[in-house]
Amino acid sequence: MKHFRNNVLKVDSFTEENQFLVFCAQRIILLLLVIFVDHEWNGSVENLALHQPAWQSNTYWSNTGVSYTADLAVDGRYTDLALDGGQCAVSGWGQTAEWGVDLGGVRSIHHIVIQYATGNRVWDEDNWFTRFFLGFSVYISNTTNKEDGVLCFRDTNYTNATIPNPVNITCPYQGRYVIYYNNRTHPPYPEGYYRYALNRLCEVEVYGCPSPGYYGENCSLECPQNCQDGYCDVVEGTCFGCAHRYIGPTCEDCPSGLYGRNCSQNCSMTCGDPGRCDIMTGHCHGGCQVGWTGAMCEKDCPVGIYGRNCLQNCSMTCGDPGRCDIMTGHCNGGCQIGWTGAMCEKAFW
Repeated sequence: MKHFRNNVLKVDSFTEENQFLVFCAQRIILLLLVIFVDHEWNGSVENLALHQPAWQSNTYWSNTGVSYTADLAVDGRYTDLALDGGQCAVSGWGQTAEWGVDLGGVRSIHHIVIQYATGNRVWDEDNWFTRFFLGFSVYISNTTNKEDGVLCFRDTNYTNATIPNPVNITCPYQGRYVIYYNNRTHPPYPEGYYRYALNRLCEVEVYGCPSPGYYGENCSLECPQNCQDGYCDVVEGTCFGCAHRYIGPTCEDCPSGLYGRNCSQNCSMTCGDPGRCDIMTGHCHGGCQVGWTGAMCEKDCPVGIYGRNCLQNCSMTCGDPGRCDIMTGHCNGGCQIGWTGAMCEKAFW
């Protein structure tokens, strides 16, 4: 009896020849699923990882001296998914396992496809390799240290029966290094996990735009000019962040009354034109209100100065010479002998 489970053809009992045919059918189904995802996005992206420098935390060497180096996971070959097929990167046994690829520069990434080893057998809950794959993570970083980057995906829910292979991960970030990581450092582990962390990576494909600063179908559209560092989402063209003075998905000018990084600061209401300022610096437009000074009109007038932009001197005929109200200029302490008026500007003689 035949039936489908988790998009993978399963056969309850079959000969070795039938098993090979089932494996071939399974590979075709999964390949069509990957193609379907790419078609749904309708973008023409490239495999940025193909033939790029790769590394892994340690490499397994066979008794015959054959090594299963990290570059085998970016060589474009994954027709033979057995460990001894010469097409898979394989690590030694350990508590952690890491593999990474250098894309040659910061790139805008759309999705990542990971083809794990199957031993050329049906990929289901009985496949030995599922237990090594469970719990994996993928990071995007601008350094070879995954902690410096962003966590793109972490498996916390898959089981031996549900983990897909290949797995297709949407990861709309920018970065230079894609890092695959797994660990077995905090037992007890979920059911089905192997007690050691191992790499069994037959191919890792990283799809995105080859030139930074572009997005869309055929990667032919330029990212908005005010995106931080010039990068944007390769599908939507929205910015990951904005340059200092801009805001919004496509990094437009700050709205009136706001300034600074992400337009998060309010212009001062003591500006000469209240609430209006330079969108980069916050410096007031129209000088300052009466009684205020400074580039942002944040300071009271100094002693002896008053008025708009603090440009007027208090009268020396004030009762307290040179001391007056910073807004009106009216004298403090009345007037000197022989003088009168709010600003002691009138003489008796």
